[in-house]
Amino acid sequence: MRFRVIEDHRGCWRVSVMCRVFQVSVAGFYAWRVRSESRRAAENRVLLDDITATHAASQGRYGSPRVHAALRARGKGAGRGRIERLMRIHGVRGLVARPRRVCTTNSRHPFPIAPNLLNRQFMASRPNQVWLADLTYIPTGEGWLYLAAIMDLHTRKIVGWSMRDHLRAELTTSALLMAIQRQRPMPGLIQHSDRGVQYACTDYQKVIQAANIQPSMSRRGDSLDNAPMEASFTP
Repeated sequence: MRFRVIEDHRGCWRVSVMCRVFQVSVAGFYAWRVRSESRRAAENRVLLDDITATHAASQGRYGSPRVHAALRARGKGAGRGRIERLMRIHGVRGLVARPRRVCTTNSRHPFPIAPNLLNRQFMASRPNQVWLADLTYIPTGEGWLYLAAIMDLHTRKIVGWSMRDHLRAELTTSALLMAIQRQRPMPGLIQHSDRGVQYACTDYQKVIQAANIQPSMSRRGDSLDNAPMEASFTP
């Protein structure tokens, strides 16, 4: 699982850095990469490359139906259900028309929801005991930019952050990987967030599990369950 997380994020972080964070050897990672993979896994990897390229060419607008149609027009015969499943697993989502106010939390998804371990008890006796995570948006002349941040509850310091022009899983996983690399927390750290798809999706939860972090999530639509983090985004 750790090698898969490293492979999926090679475009964002150096392999040596991620191997050090997850306490695996660089040689072991490259040995894992050259092992034979199943035919289905190889096909899915190639198909995912086609999906992400098509999604990027649409500037992030295409959902699975339009990605499927575009690939069929290019002679790619994958079924719509398979494309939808790969997009969901890897956090590739189409964007709707931008409203005046952006909704950054989509809690209507099929991923498991972690229990609310904090229950509004916003106390930590030492650093790297509890991290709070959230994301927000920033208007620019060229559209919205999205900021994901990780805050240490004890120090109230931002220990990891990431900025992208989209709301896919890469936004939040990059912030979490930065925090892990910088802080190197001991196993058992609690990381609390809302129950949005960027935090509940498979890619993000793989990083959580590989780092032996305990996930915690707020109740649906209750910003007070993550009040210190929400307040940090308030001007």
